[in-house]
Amino acid sequence: MPFARLASATTPTCHLGLGLAAVGRPGYINLGRDEDLPAARDVDAMRRRTHELLDAAYAQGVRYVDAARSYGRSEEFLADWLAARPDAGDMVVGSKWGYTYTADWTTDAEVHEVKDHSLAAYERQRAETDGVLGDRLDLYQIHSVTPDSPALTDKDLHARLAEAADRGVTVGFSASGPAQADTIRAALAVTVGGEPLFRTVQATCNVLEMSAAPALAEAHDAGLTVIVKEGMANGRLTAPHAPDALKAVAAETGLGCDAVALAFVLRRPWAGVVLSGAATLDQLASNLHAAVVDLDDDQLTRLAAQAEDPRAYWRRRAGLTWH
Repeated sequence: MPFARLASATTPTCHLGLGLAAVGRPGYINLGRDEDLPAARDVDAMRRRTHELLDAAYAQGVRYVDAARSYGRSEEFLADWLAARPDAGDMVVGSKWGYTYTADWTTDAEVHEVKDHSLAAYERQRAETDGVLGDRLDLYQIHSVTPDSPALTDKDLHARLAEAADRGVTVGFSASGPAQADTIRAALAVTVGGEPLFRTVQATCNVLEMSAAPALAEAHDAGLTVIVKEGMANGRLTAPHAPDALKAVAAETGLGCDAVALAFVLRRPWAGVVLSGAATLDQLASNLHAAVVDLDDDQLTRLAAQAEDPRAYWRRRAGLTWH
């Protein structure tokens, strides 16, 4: 299934994807992680958990999976699964470059990942990704672009990315931080040979952080596929931590806070794919109910009222503990 067809897929769960940030490495910033994963988080245990999630997601109709060079061994785990599942040839595979994983399979490293959006970093990490995923890579994204990133202005990098696009790999970017909207609009202006360079944008958008929504709508109107990440706000929208308004709407629907939170963004007309970051099979099953949640205008309004100032939201996110 070509990547561009995901946004127009008719199966509801095709609009939900599986992100591997929480299971490709032993440490991450999601709340509740100590309960989600086994105490022994060796490579084999995390590989098994990743494969279980991929099996379940695929069986439920999910057809997009999102990895990254900085998600520990996520590409490796995904490649192993793809090799063992020749029937999953229609799974669309995305990964990202621009951050290097530096935690050495620990949860208490001083630095877990290092950002580098240079051309040299792209060439190094593209070779690494090719060595693992080979021709199964459909989408390659610049990881967590911000307005000051050289990836927005480096013409040599743009030329190399355009060459990748000419060879059939979709080129995209993810945005991060309180100025996501500025990043998205700047990226929309990047062209090579008079043609737009980026065909996808991935951004954080959720009940608590909606500041990028107008820019994502503009990107959609410009022909980009929009991928929504962190729809659960790194666990802040799960039942133990969710605001009362979300808990109330969840009670009205008879489904979980997580399903309602994901449905809130899934119902946006510009949302092509919304990622689940599930770390357990129960979480995944609950997340996928988002495809059938029916929210009325009053419920949507009450949820939208929970949005925080983006600067406050991102300060809180930056203070989350890796565990």
